Amino acid sequence: MLDKKYYRNNLDKLKQMSEEVCKDPFLPCFHIYPKAGWLNDPNGLCQVDGTYHIYFQYSPFDENKKDIVWGHISSKDLINFTREEPFIYSDSEFDRDGAYSGSAFVEDDEINFYYTGNVKYEGDYDYINDGREHNTIRVKSKDGVTYDCKELLLTNSDYPANMTKHVRDPKIIYENNFYYMFLGARNKDNEGLVLLYKSSDLKDFSYFMTIESVENFGYMWECPDYFKLNNQEILICCPQGVEKEDFKYQNIYQAGYFPINMDLENKKYKLGDFYELDYGFDFYAPQTFEDEKGRRILIGWMGMPDADYTNPTTKYKWQHCLTIPRELKYDKGKLYQKPISELCKLREDEISLKKGDGCNLKVYEAFSNNISSEFEINLRGDVKLSFQDENLTLNMGESSFGRKIRKVKIENIENIRIYSDKSSLEIFINDGSYVLSTRVYSLDYLLYSKDLDFTIHPLKNITIK
Repeated sequence: MLDKKYYRNNLDKLKQMSEEVCKDPFLPCFHIYPKAGWLNDPNGLCQVDGTYHIYFQYSPFDENKKDIVWGHISSKDLINFTREEPFIYSDSEFDRDGAYSGSAFVEDDEINFYYTGNVKYEGDYDYINDGREHNTIRVKSKDGVTYDCKELLLTNSDYPANMTKHVRDPKIIYENNFYYMFLGARNKDNEGLVLLYKSSDLKDFSYFMTIESVENFGYMWECPDYFKLNNQEILICCPQGVEKEDFKYQNIYQAGYFPINMDLENKKYKLGDFYELDYGFDFYAPQTFEDEKGRRILIGWMGMPDADYTNPTTKYKWQHCLTIPRELKYDKGKLYQKPISELCKLREDEISLKKGDGCNLKVYEAFSNNISSEFEINLRGDVKLSFQDENLTLNMGESSFGRKIRKVKIENIENIRIYSDKSSLEIFINDGSYVLSTRVYSLDYLLYSKDLDFTIHPLKNITIK
């Protein structure tokens, strides 16, 4: 349990930890990272009265995850940010072991936040079928900074009898005069799925239906999200337990989407094929929201739970960051991810890098267009991206702390857009139809290709106060 009093009484410890964070040579320049401690899933993403609110799973006093609360950072322009105090603490009987992931639903100038309160009993339990509560909780806020009380909406007895104790990550939509809550779940047959609950008032929810694949596709679906783009319905989720293939599902857990057609009135749906959102080592728990410009924006956690690779940043008392925000588009049966336009404000003067020349910038955006052949790109001293025989391969060396190789099957590559920060790479292929995100910890920042020309913009820092 971590409450506001404990947090405020330990601000000196947080200050000491943050002083260590600032010494890290791999501290990001244009990514959101914790002031100190641990960060994971983005939560409650929304924009209200011109202010963007980005919440996230946060362990302020432990870089290896302990006592999870909701961290909070706000911005008017997604370039200049303000660190706020934690928003939701694990301070009640319903969430004493963690204020876990959730989302925001804005209506009538009020933000309804829904999240999972984690409670673990002491004893000899497997914590899958017994020994825990996953409570669905709501708080309401006018300003995204304060709220009055926590309301317990659903607990173990409110979920279908064939569910394990893994039901979490609520997301709310409004459709046909009703509110629907999507919850990620694992049933007792070890099948991942999404539960839908229905309400007329945003408070009293009752079980409505289940969404699941025809064939078993993992034992758990986390972090569900649902939206419409260009007349296509999209269901995002994070399946766990999907069998690895040569060119797909290479991480321990996956993050992707199903095109879906839902007929809620008749409780019918049709799932399309599952597509991964990111083929790199570090991408999980994405969440989307629609901003006041009408853009569907995605932010993910640039990390991976239970991975066998590590991050040396723990030496400096912090771990993990969020991806850059990405605007989503849907066209010709495919979801595209494009870095938000605000990032262009970080650009400095353009540099032309001809094939065969090298560049030692640390923090930059690089483009290569009109690609029509195979290629190899040196992205760090021991990190290479190559394309040969319709195989895109990201090879990582020792500087990647256990990250080794990722492969994607692509028929042809026409363009590449690379965002390089001090300890990360985000690579957008073919206008963002494929993306690879990874952490990397090399001090050799050489960018070089004998095959491709690049246009490069060094990037300024975002501000985080």
